[in-house]
Amino acid sequence: VQLQASGGGLVQAGGSLRLACVASEHTFRLYRMGWFRQAPGKEREFVTAINWSGSTTYYADSVKGRFTILREYAKNTVYLQMNSLKPEDMAVYSCAGGSRPLSVGDYRMPNEYDYWGQGTQVTVSS
Repeated sequence: VQLQASGGGLVQAGGSLRLACVASEHTFRLYRMGWFRQAPGKEREFVTAINWSGSTTYYADSVKGRFTILREYAKNTVYLQMNSLKPEDMAVYSCAGGSRPLSVGDYRMPNEYDYWGQGTQVTVSS
C-alpha cells in the first residue's frame, strides 16, 4: 500500500487547510489511519487517528476541537480538516496506515503503523 499526502501550504493564523491522504489500493486492510506531524528540531508527534469504520477517532489534546479526521472509502482517502490554525501547528504532516485494529497497542506511537506517506508542509503565519 502506498500513501500520498497532499494539501499543505501557507495559511494565516486562524485559517483552515484540508489535507488528503490517498491510498494506492482499497483501504479495507488498513484498520487504522493516522496523521502525525514533525516540526523542525522536534520529534514526530501524534495528531489524530481513525478506526476502520470511522466510528472511533482520537485526537491529541493540542488539536482537539480544531482538527477533524474523516475516511472516504469510495476514494480510498483520509482527510484532515484543520481549522483555527495556530503558528504552533506549523510542521510537516504525514499520514500513516496500520493493519492492526485501533484498539490494539498504542495508536499514538509511530511504530504501530505499517505504511507511511511522504510529508506535506503546513506553514502558519502569525
